Amino acid sequence: MSLTEKTCVSCEGGLPALTEAEAKAMLPQVPGWQVTDGGAWLKRSYTFKNWKQSFEFVGKLSVLAESEKHHPDVEFGWGYCRISLQTHAIGGLHENDFIMAAKINAL
Repeated sequence: MSLTEKTCVSCEGGLPALTEAEAKAMLPQVPGWQVTDGGAWLKRSYTFKNWKQSFEFVGKLSVLAESEKHHPDVEFGWGYCRISLQTHAIGGLHENDFIMAAKINAL
């Protein structure tokens, strides 16, 4: 099953975070994303033609985040959007972060 076919599951902590090696092994499933900070974060930047396109993308992203109940850190402005994903309850990456990354790529 592809990541876009999966749904984020509730994570209240108590689970181990992916190791940096495990996270990097999942990167081919989410083109354009990078594992950073020793495997603690999944990050990507998108570029757009103008502010309106950036804003519209963030609007779609917010609907997706609410439907998946998995909320990324987002920074955007004229012609760009930077997204950082982490499962805060475990202080690192979980499959949920990769599911969200795949679904964000599909936007």
